[in-house]
Amino acid sequence: MIVAGFGFRAAASHASLQSAFDKAAADRTVDAVAAPADKAGAACLSGWAIARGLPVRPVSTVQMQAVSTATQSAHSLARRGTGSVAEAVALAAAGPGARLLVHRHISQDRLATCAIAIGKDT
Repeated sequence: MIVAGFGFRAAASHASLQSAFDKAAADRTVDAVAAPADKAGAACLSGWAIARGLPVRPVSTVQMQAVSTATQSAHSLARRGTGSVAEAVALAAAGPGARLLVHRHISQDRLATCAIAIGKDT
């Protein structure tokens, strides 16, 4: 399973998510999207995912913080306890033994990040 993980601010839009996704995913086919549980139902994400026929996988704070990320953002560490929200949720949602295919990329408007992970069994 290939998962696109998103981190985003409250002001993010569909365009923010699309910008980050386009940079991270390139030509990869994604099976699901992931976000922190408290943002998984956000209108921008749910609408974006529905338009693409992708399920949204919420990731708890505990799951996010249990994952080691390649990127170490001081802002993410302070606010969420992980170096990269996008990387952490992608890895957690892709399952045990998952690995990053693409480190986080930042949207043009700097309101969203996206990283791509692949599950061990894929």
